[in-house]
Amino acid sequence: MLPAGLIALPGVYRPQADTRLLAAALDHEDRGPRTDVLEIGTGTGALALHAAGRGARVTAVDVSWPAVLTARLNALRRRLPLRVLRGDFAARAAPLRFDLVVANPPYVPAPRARLPSHGPRRAWDAGPDGRTVIDRICSAAPALLRPGGILLMVHSGMCGPEETVARLTRARLAAEVTATASIPWGPVLRSRRNWLERQGLAARAEQWEELVIIRARHL
Repeated sequence: MLPAGLIALPGVYRPQADTRLLAAALDHEDRGPRTDVLEIGTGTGALALHAAGRGARVTAVDVSWPAVLTARLNALRRRLPLRVLRGDFAARAAPLRFDLVVANPPYVPAPRARLPSHGPRRAWDAGPDGRTVIDRICSAAPALLRPGGILLMVHSGMCGPEETVARLTRARLAAEVTATASIPWGPVLRSRRNWLERQGLAARAEQWEELVIIRARHL
């Protein structure tokens, strides 16, 4: 179960259905204390603190200063050790390798190809196909994971789970979809309905979004 009562500074993504689905997937991993964990896009630090509470040594990364400060404050309030870094995940994590990488990246398709440089949209806007950050994680995963290490990533079914599995497989990881959930469209998707329908990313009058968990193991 995710930590309760987390604070969130303005503009920081609060735990939602995708966070809870990823936490459930994390709970299924048989990883003992002292497991080295990396969380990409930590937000409030909910998943990082969830892992730290089980004894893991956790490094959390986010591009947003408000998110970094929020995660650090939540760790202090819970007296849990958490290393929180600000910046690009690939640059900040190098050259370390981890037993477990957890990622809830931006994955909402957006009309603009360029990712936002500030504001709350950094937590969800991910280019016209929603894959800008997802594809970078797929490419970086082999260098982030120790042999036998696991990547757990959540994203929308709009972004092509088959493509994610294929990219991870080409990167020599054993990848599969291990969990799905359907949730009502939120305000961001509703505000982009006409554009999503024109792009063929959503059916007319569609109201439910599928979330997927991708699990990949370093061979």
